[in-house]
Amino acid sequence: MLAKNLYVHFPFCRRRCSYCSLFSRVCIPSEQRDSYVRNLALHAKGNYATVYFGGGSPALCDLTPILKVITADEFTVELHPLDVTEDTLKKLFDNGVNRISMGVQSLDELTLEKMGRMYTPLEAAKAFEMVKKHFTNAGVDIILGYPGDNAKWFNELKSWDLNHCSVYSLQNERNLKDTFDDDTVLDMIKNASESLKDIGLERYEISNYSKPGFECRHNLAVWLGEDYIGLGEGAYGREGLLRTKNKGTKLEESQLVKTEDDKKERTLFSLRTKYGLDTKDYPNWRKLLDDFVIEGLVRKNNNTYYLTERGTEVCDSIIAELI
Repeated sequence: MLAKNLYVHFPFCRRRCSYCSLFSRVCIPSEQRDSYVRNLALHAKGNYATVYFGGGSPALCDLTPILKVITADEFTVELHPLDVTEDTLKKLFDNGVNRISMGVQSLDELTLEKMGRMYTPLEAAKAFEMVKKHFTNAGVDIILGYPGDNAKWFNELKSWDLNHCSVYSLQNERNLKDTFDDDTVLDMIKNASESLKDIGLERYEISNYSKPGFECRHNLAVWLGEDYIGLGEGAYGREGLLRTKNKGTKLEESQLVKTEDDKKERTLFSLRTKYGLDTKDYPNWRKLLDDFVIEGLVRKNNNTYYLTERGTEVCDSIIAELI
C-alpha cells in the first residue's frame, strides 16, 4: 500500500526572479547543494502515492541520491527551462519521475528579461518540446499580471500540445511598480481559461487546468485534505493534527491544531476543486452558501457546492465567511 504524499523543496536558484518573495538561495556552491540532497535522501526514503520536487530549481542539484531511494505512483519534478537537457530528462525518467512541470511564466520577451528568467520565448518553447519527447505527462506554469505584460501571447500556448497548465496571478509581495488592477488581471485569467478550454484543458482547481487524466494528483491530494510530508528548507507539511515547517531537514516550527479545526480545514479547501464542497457534515454552512448561489458565485447539486467562474475570483472570501 502506498504511503502518504511527499513534497521536497529545493531552494537553490541561479538568481532571484524579480517577482519572487519565496525563500531561496542563489549562487550556492555545488558541494553545499550535494550535501543538501544527501541529507534529504536520508529522510525521504520510501514508497509514496505522490511526490513533488519543487523550488527553486531542483535540477540545479544532482538529484540522483534522493531519486534512488524514492518510488511514487505520481512523481513530479519542476524544471526551469535552462535545466532542460536530454541528459537531465533521461536521468529523471530512468529514475522513476513520470511528470514534469516547467516554469515558463511568460512568453513576452521583455517581461522575461525584467523577471530575470534568462531565456527567450523561443528557448522556452524548444525546452518544452524536448520535455514532451520524454514525458507525456507534462505542463507549464504561467504568471499573469506582471507589469507591462498584457498576456496577448497566451494563445501561442495552443501549439505547445499541453496536457496541463497552471495559471497564477502575480502576488506583488516585492512591491513592483505599475502593476495591473485586479479587474484587468481577472480578465486575463478569464481569457486564459477560455484559450485553454479550446485545446481541451478544463479547470480542475482554481489555478490548474488539464486534459482528462492529467490532473496533478499531488496538488489535488493537498486541496482534498490528504496528509503530506514536507521536507527541505521552508517546506510545509500536514500529518494528522500536526502542521510543520522545516529548516533544512530539521523541524523549525510545529503546531497541533484542534480536531474540529483540522476537519474544517480539510473540508473547506475542497471548494477550490472541481469536486466541490460537500456539506453533509456541516449543514449549518448551507444557508450562507445558498446566498452565494443567488449571487452567482457558487452552484449547487444536492448538498454539494461548486464555484462558478465568478466564484473562483473570490474563493478566499467565501472560505473566510464559512470559517
